[in-house]
Amino acid sequence: MNTLLFESLYILVLAGFLGYEVIRKVPPLLHTPLMSTTNAISGISLVGSLVAAGSNQSVVSTILGTIAVTTATINVVGGFLITDRMLKMFRRKGRKPQ
Repeated sequence: MNTLLFESLYILVLAGFLGYEVIRKVPPLLHTPLMSTTNAISGISLVGSLVAAGSNQSVVSTILGTIAVTTATINVVGGFLITDRMLKMFRRKGRKPQ
């Protein structure tokens, strides 16, 4: 059990460091497409959290799954709102959106 916990923590820390380094080195012009891709990946985590919440393994897994569903939903909705706001910055003024 302890080995699995340490491996999981190691992967979490490594993924966080890798994500930070990738985001830091992306030029500002590519932030919008990267953010859209990240939103799609967050949708996958939303599906995984729904499965975890509805698996009926234990009360703890249901509570953690519910928390994961809530935070993943906030992440997806917030990401799409920010992406939409960023895309509006590239539209010409006076031109109606299609």
